[in-house]
Amino acid sequence: MTEPQAAEPEQQEWDFYREVFQRLVWILLVLAAVGLPAAWIRYGPAVALSFMLGSAIAILNFYWLRRTIEGMAAYLQTTGERPSSARVVARFVLRYLLIAAAAYAILRGTTNGLYGLFAGLSLPAAAILIDAVYEVSAALRKGL
Repeated sequence: MTEPQAAEPEQQEWDFYREVFQRLVWILLVLAAVGLPAAWIRYGPAVALSFMLGSAIAILNFYWLRRTIEGMAAYLQTTGERPSSARVVARFVLRYLLIAAAAYAILRGTTNGLYGLFAGLSLPAAAILIDAVYEVSAALRKGL
């Protein structure tokens, strides 16, 4: 009888993480959708297109990080062993090579575009900050 009670908080915790991830993805998409025309109007097409590229890389990287963590957790749960360090490192290196290639391609065209790329790559930090404010305000409303 104590087993289901122990599983229920664990399920609630996973549901909370799932909700946070979904909220972060929506925030990322909204920030990208709002930022693109704003960058185009304020800074021109080179910065805006670089922002779009940075946003796409950031969103893809965010998704890949989630898949990596979930895969590592599932592997650990099923086998009881740590996943291969070489594979994990290879995935991280691939991410940063993708970012470096984008930065190089943009730098060859214009240095102003680099600002847009970095702004797009910063979207996850902004999304996490917005979600943290949301969580704090929700907790304060509940009186926690």
